[in-house]
Amino acid sequence: MARNVYTVKQVNAYIKNMFTQDFMLNRIYVKGEVSNCKYHTSGHIYFSLKDESGTIACVMFAGQRGGLSFHMREGQQIIVLGSVNVYERTGAYQLYANEIRLDGEGALYEKYQMLKQELEEMGMFAPEYKQEIPAYAKRIGVVTAPTGAAVRDIMNISARRNPYVQLILYPAQVQGEGAKESIVRGIRMLEMKEVDVIIIGRGGGSIEDLWAFNEEEVARAIFDCTVPVISAVGHETDVTIADYVADLRAPTPSAAAELAVWDYRQVENYLAECRLRMNRSVAGAVRMNRLRLKEMETRLSYLHPRHKLQEQQQRLAELEDELRQMMNDRVKEARYRLAIQIEKMNGLSPIRKLNQGFSYVEEEDGSVIKSIRQVKKGDELTVYVTDGLIQTSVEAVQNKTYEI
Repeated sequence: MARNVYTVKQVNAYIKNMFTQDFMLNRIYVKGEVSNCKYHTSGHIYFSLKDESGTIACVMFAGQRGGLSFHMREGQQIIVLGSVNVYERTGAYQLYANEIRLDGEGALYEKYQMLKQELEEMGMFAPEYKQEIPAYAKRIGVVTAPTGAAVRDIMNISARRNPYVQLILYPAQVQGEGAKESIVRGIRMLEMKEVDVIIIGRGGGSIEDLWAFNEEEVARAIFDCTVPVISAVGHETDVTIADYVADLRAPTPSAAAELAVWDYRQVENYLAECRLRMNRSVAGAVRMNRLRLKEMETRLSYLHPRHKLQEQQQRLAELEDELRQMMNDRVKEARYRLAIQIEKMNGLSPIRKLNQGFSYVEEEDGSVIKSIRQVKKGDELTVYVTDGLIQTSVEAVQNKTYEI
C-alpha cells in the first residue's frame, strides 16, 4: 500500500496556507495580559498575550509601530488588532500585531476601526476631496464648547496673530448625549454664514469623551461642507474620524488657530519689505532712465539742426575759400598765358615791325603787296609807316633777292 510522505517544509507551508485563507484570522482582535515583552534593537516588539486558559506569541514589526501610542510593559491588559499566521521556520503560529490599545476601550475602539475602514473604502479620506485652506481668511467659524481651554486658546492666538480676523463661535455640545447633533448643526450653520474656514474641536480626553467626533453623522457633515474644515480634537496623540475626513488636521486647537489665522505682523513686515524692494527698484529704474535720458539728450544735441547748419556753413566757407583759391589760381594761370600770348603777339605785331623800320604797302583795292609781281609802273600804292601813311605811285619795278 502506497503512502504519501511529506517534508516538514511542505507541512508547514500547507498549514500556513490554511491560516492565510481563513478570513477571520486575517483581521482579528485579541485581548489579554502582556507577558515576556521585549523591545528588540531592530525596532520589533516581541511579547505574549495570556489569560487564565493559555498563551499566544505575538510580534509587532517596526513598520507597524505607528499603531502603538503607549509603552508596553508586563501585566498590562491590552487589545491587539492583527492577523494570525504560521512562521514556517519553527512551525509555530503567532499573532502579527498591526495596532495595540489598552483594554477598557476595546468595544469603542472596535467600532471606531470598523467605521474608519468603511469611510475609507467609500473614499471620504481621499486627498483629492480635500479643500485648500485659505491663506488669508477674514471670517473664521469655530465649533466647540463655549467654555474651556480650546476656545480660549483659539481666541488668544487669533488676537495675537491678527486682531482684524473675525471669529464666529457656535457654542456646541462636544461630549455626551446630543453632542453629535450639536456639532453637525454648528457646521451647517457656519456654512450658511459664509465663513472662510471652520475649526471644529475640543480639548483632550478619553475615547469616550472624544466619541462625538467619531460619529458617522459628524464625518458626513464635514465631508459635505463646502467650506474648508480644520479638525482639532484632543491632544496630538488623539486621532478621530473627524481628523481623517477634515480638509486639514491640527494636533491641538491652538495649532488649528495658528493654521487658520494669518499673522498680520508677518504680512505687514512682508509688505514693508516688498515696499522697500519696490522703492529701491523704482529708484534704480529712475536713475537708469535719467542716465539714458542724459545720453539721449547728448545724442540729440549732436543731431540738432543748428549743428548741421554750423557744419554746412563751415563746409560752405571752406568750399568758398577753395573756389576763391581755384579762381585765383586760374586767373594767375590765365594772366600768365595771356602774357605769353601778348609777348608772342608783340613779336608778330606790324606796329613793332613798323617801329623797327618796316612798312606796310597796300594797293588801291586794299590787297597787301607781298611781291613785285603784284605791281607795275604807274600803280597807286599806300605805304603805312609808324606815324602815318604815304600815297605814292610806282615809277619802276626792280627784281632783287634778299637772303635771310
